[in-house]
Formats: sequence, C-alpha cells, structure tokens
Amino acid sequence: MGLKQQDEIAHLEKAFWDSMIDGNPEVATKMLTEPAVMVSGHGAIKFDHSGYTRMARNDKYKLVDYTMSDMDVVFPRDDVAVASYRVVQNMEMQGKPMRMDVYDTSTWVKIDGAWRCVMHTESPAAMKQNQRPGT
Repeated sequence: MGLKQQDEIAHLEKAFWDSMIDGNPEVATKMLTEPAVMVSGHGAIKFDHSGYTRMARNDKYKLVDYTMSDMDVVFPRDDVAVASYRVVQNMEMQGKPMRMDVYDTSTWVKIDGAWRCVMHTESPAAMKQNQRPGT
C-alpha cells in the first residue's frame, strides 16, 4: 500500500482523537464498526455506537490534549489496515490532571468504500522500575 493510504489512516486516527477532545462522539461513531472492541489495562470491552457515546460523555474522564508519534500503518490486505503509534495523553480524571504515555494500535477495515475501526488497543509505554509484566 502506498503513502496515500497510510496518510488516510493516520488522518482518521487524528480525527478520532480530536473528536474526544471536542466532546463530539458522533464523529467517532461514524468511524467505528458496530460492535467494536477496545483492549486496555482496564480489560476488554465490546461496545455499540450508543455504548461508545456513553463512554465518551462520561465526565469523570476527559481528554485535554494528546501528542502522537511513531505512526506506522501496515496493510495485510487491501481492505485491512493496522495502525500503531505512541501517544501521550493529558487527561482530567475526576477533576485531577493525569498523564499517560502509551502505545496504541487500531485495526481498520474497509466497508462499502469507507474505513471503519473495529479494534483498538492501549498498552503502557514503560513499566515502573522493578515491575514485572503482568503485575
């Protein structure tokens, strides 16, 4: 796949993140399959568009700013893209500032000519000293 397709997926990732800052889950749901899956340190969840909207509108957690880097996109086939990147998130959790440095992946599938995200994962970028994986 060419640079144009990689740029298209990178643009979709940025638009998705921007929708979280803007408080506009309708933008994100247009980019999601139904259902979609997310895996993070909080576990694995499967959600439909209304479930995503409820999560996005939860005022206990608000994304304030983010910085993406190291974006890479692979295309195992013409209608599937997997994006991987690092993202530093500045958030407010229950009114308190919090910063997370994570590696993310998103799997996109082309459905009726449009890319839709079917799965997203998030993993901490670095473990604390003396911490073993899985603890």
